[in-house]
Amino acid sequence: MRFVSWNVNGLRACLKKGFVESVTALDADFICLQETKMERGQAEVELPGYHEYWSSAEKKGYSGTAVFARREPLSVTYGIGAGPFDREGRAITLEYEDFFLVNVYVPNAQQGLTRLPFRMEWEDELRSYLKGLDGKKPVVLCGDLNVAHEEIDLKNPKTNRENPGFTDQEREKFTQLLQAGFVDTFRALYPDRTGAYSWWSYRFHARENNAGWRIDYFVVSQRLRDRIAAADILSGITGSDHCPVTLELDL
Repeated sequence: MRFVSWNVNGLRACLKKGFVESVTALDADFICLQETKMERGQAEVELPGYHEYWSSAEKKGYSGTAVFARREPLSVTYGIGAGPFDREGRAITLEYEDFFLVNVYVPNAQQGLTRLPFRMEWEDELRSYLKGLDGKKPVVLCGDLNVAHEEIDLKNPKTNRENPGFTDQEREKFTQLLQAGFVDTFRALYPDRTGAYSWWSYRFHARENNAGWRIDYFVVSQRLRDRIAAADILSGITGSDHCPVTLELDL
């Protein structure tokens, strides 16, 4: 079973940069998008054969997630069941017979870390939500988690220490998630791989120089670890400042 996750940084813009051709070529069972910045119907997304599920922010042109699934789920849940955190279209959960698929766009701490307290509360609510799901059946979590977990996950860890996405607090929350019974699929297969990034700043020719961050993930329940067949970061696919990440599970 093949999963794709991609922060498209505005789907309407990405559609003009080959989005449909790129994801169609990946032949995925699930296409999970973050930062769509739109509501369903604001643009034509031609992906026949997929069921569509959208979660949009109350604020227009902001945040937003979407999932395209070949298999119709048993149920769909929007948000994580936590009031203020569910107004920004940041989470969609699809339930299937054997697993839950959770697509999230984690809040950015913002410059000056002005949103770090909000982010910390979100992390606790999300972890609690995932643990609740995991008590019922295995979980596949994907999305832009807006954190480079370890120094290996970004090009310049020393100079970025305590910047948004690489604060001690954000990194510790990711550690707590893993300790709660989850696995970073890419690192499970490639614990020592360097230069593997999924986001690059638009400034300073960062993508050309591969001065990036790995902040897009597939995280699965510990009991799915032996089912991980492949995990990849498709840095050659453009159209956004992020690239798609993929997961193949034997389910």
